[in-house]
Order: sequence, then C-alpha cells, then structure tokens
Amino acid sequence: MKKQLYILFFVFGIFLFPQVNYAQVDFNKKPEDDLGDVSDAYQELFFEALKQKGIENYDRAVEALLKCEKLDDSDPALYFELGKNYNKLKDFGLAEEALKKAVKKEPDNEWFLDELYVTYSKLNETDKAIQTVKQLVKYHPDYKEDLVTLYVKSRNFEEALKVLDEIDAEKGVSAERDRVRNRIYHITGNKKEQIENLEERVADNPDEEKNYLSLIYRYSENNEKQKAFETAKKLLESHPNSQLVHLALYKFYLDNKEADKAVSSMEIVLNSTQIKPEAKMMVLSDFVKFVGENPEYESQLVEITSKVTEDEKGKSSIELAQYFLAKGEKQKALDYYKQALQKEPDNFGVLRNVMLLYLEVENYTEAEKMSSEALGNYPSQPIFYLVNAVAQNNLNQPQKAIRNLEAGLDYIIEDTNMEIDFYKQLSIAYTQLNNTSKAKSFIDKVKQLELKN
Repeated sequence: MKKQLYILFFVFGIFLFPQVNYAQVDFNKKPEDDLGDVSDAYQELFFEALKQKGIENYDRAVEALLKCEKLDDSDPALYFELGKNYNKLKDFGLAEEALKKAVKKEPDNEWFLDELYVTYSKLNETDKAIQTVKQLVKYHPDYKEDLVTLYVKSRNFEEALKVLDEIDAEKGVSAERDRVRNRIYHITGNKKEQIENLEERVADNPDEEKNYLSLIYRYSENNEKQKAFETAKKLLESHPNSQLVHLALYKFYLDNKEADKAVSSMEIVLNSTQIKPEAKMMVLSDFVKFVGENPEYESQLVEITSKVTEDEKGKSSIELAQYFLAKGEKQKALDYYKQALQKEPDNFGVLRNVMLLYLEVENYTEAEKMSSEALGNYPSQPIFYLVNAVAQNNLNQPQKAIRNLEAGLDYIIEDTNMEIDFYKQLSIAYTQLNNTSKAKSFIDKVKQLELKN
C-alpha cells in the first residue's frame, strides 16, 4: 500500500479564488448576501479540523468537518478529510461513505482512491479493494503489486498470474514475485503451467543461468529426471564456467554410474565460492556415502575436504569422522572428530564422540581429563559421569569411579541401558577394592534390568 501524501494546494485554491478581484470591490457597499460570511466560517472550521487532526483529536476534527458540510457540501476535500479521520477512529463504514462521496465528486483523484483502498482493506472487502486498485493502477503501475496480493487473497489465481506476467514483462523477473508465483502453483497444483513458464524464460533469456537452474529444480521435483539432466547439460554448454550447475549434475552422474564425472562435479561444488555451505554439506554427505561404496575414491574425498573453507571445516571433519568410524578406523575417526571439536567446541555430540573414542582406543588419561572438564559445563549429563568412571576404573582409581557413578545415577531418566552400564562399572570398581559382596549386588541388578529390558 502506497504512502499517502496530501497536498493542500487544491484546498487553498477554493479559498483563495474569491480574492482575485479585490481591486473591483466597493468596501463601503453593504453585502447583498452572506456568502462571504459562509466562506469565512467554512475556512475557519476546515482549518480547525486540520489542526485537531494534527494533534490526533480525530473526534473534534470530525465535528468541525460535519459543521463544514452543513455550510457547503460541494467540496470533495471535505469528504476526503472526513474519511481519513473516520479511518483513524476505526469507523470504517463511515469512512467508506465519506470517501465514496469524495471519489464521486472527483473520480480521478488518486489520493481519494488510495484512502478508499485503505478503508476497504480494513473492512476486509477484497472485491471492492480490487476495483479501487484497478483505478489506481492507471496513475501508478506500482499498485499492480497490491493487485496481485488481492487476487491471491480472493483466490483468483488466474488473474494474479496474469498481473505477475505483466509486471515481469515491464520490470523483469524478481525473486519476491517468483515466490508469490510458486506459492500460487503450489496451491493450485498446476505444475505443468509452472514448468511451461520456466521453459519460456529459458527460451527467451538463454543467457540467464538462474532460469535453467529453476527449471532443473522443477523438473526434478516433478520426477522428470531426464529432462532435468538434459537442461543441466544445456546450461553447462552455454555456461561452461558455471559452478551452480554441478549441484544438479553430480546427482545425475551418480544415477548414471558415471563415477569420474560425478566426483569431478562434487569437487567443483566443494571448491566453489558461490555455493552456500549448507548445500556443500549435502554434497559432501553424498560424497562420503559414495566413497563408502567406492573406496578407491577415498584419497580424493580426503583431499577435497582439506581444501574447504575454515567456516566449513567443522562439518566436513564430522562427515569424514563418521566415514572412518563406519569403516572401523577408530583412530582416524577420532582425529577428525578432534578437528571438528576445535571448530565447534560447543557441539555436544562431537564432544561425546571424542570421549567415547578415547575409551575405544584405550587413551584413558585423555578420556578422564576431558570428561572431568565436560562435567564442569554439563553437570547433569550422565554420559560424562560414565566416561569418567570407565577411565578411572582403567586407571586403577576405583574410589573416584564409585563417587562419579553414584553421583551420575541421579541424572539417569528412563534409560535402562545407561543404568546397566553404570551398575557394571560399579561392580568393576568394587571388585578392584576386593568388595565382592558389593560387586555381586550390582551384577545382580544388571541381570534384573536385562530381564526387564
């Protein structure tokens, strides 16, 4: 909705006009009627209304304007001011009535029409608002944006698309209008028309990369993979230096078992400065999965992840850590998790995995040290008490292990497996202290829980 600017020239004009021929007036002659008095009273009341509106006394402004109406109801500005004050008072029905009178007297006044549009919007009278905006479009094409919104609101999607086409033809496409267009296609389920629109854009503007990319996406969404692949190849042919196209190409190459081409496309994506980190991480995840099935490309995976930007290192290291963990190469997995932890020190999942891997590779000193530090930051996390106790049991510190295990038990909530692990470690700790009865009591608890589980 456009910002209104109210200019008083046309108001002043009706007041100044009678003063043009002052030189011809005989001031000694008694007036033959009271028109001069009426004019003076009208002006005084009108400007009083403007003053009251300026200090937000809209009720008093309306009172003054209604008195003006009794003196002279021919002035369209009077009804315009009435309408604005009624809108401020939220008397939208009265505002509509006043503004319609103003528009009737001056049908082509855009300020009157715009204020009437405001009123219809407040009244939620969409059809009336549409008719008013159609008139406003004659003066300001920018109102077409409002017209689209109103057509969508009234679910007149065909007309909304027509207006969008008009605006695109005049101004070129925009991301915001495309969002509206795509929303319409989503609501109507008209994927065919959506694709046809994009095909036309590609044909009309073959140098515009984003048109190809949008069409590739819509083809893929519509499960027309071959058409998407052909469009991606056309884009690569017309834009051989495009990096974004490889976001689509690598998947097509993977589906077609063209491994070398797929790897090449993935490398371009992961080295790109144009592609967002989130998209890169999705590609990296696919790369990791691919290398899991094709281990001969492992060196390329490792090499490419070493080249990612500092902002992406944390997530890329996690992907590699998970890859090596799945392969059973625990030390390599630990090394990459540690790299990830340096970039994301507050990542709880990575912190936990590093500690668990320290236990797996039997580096109990580091596991004990790291879990002790973690308990300072996460005092209610039972996993850190357990890691700490396991490390202490393996470092022949059973009494410390018992203290941590007893403290951590209070934080276990409906996790039977965790509880079993705690009792097992308590049994180990008491065995080290030669307290066989205590050790047995905890083993018995383990057996009871395992039967229930």
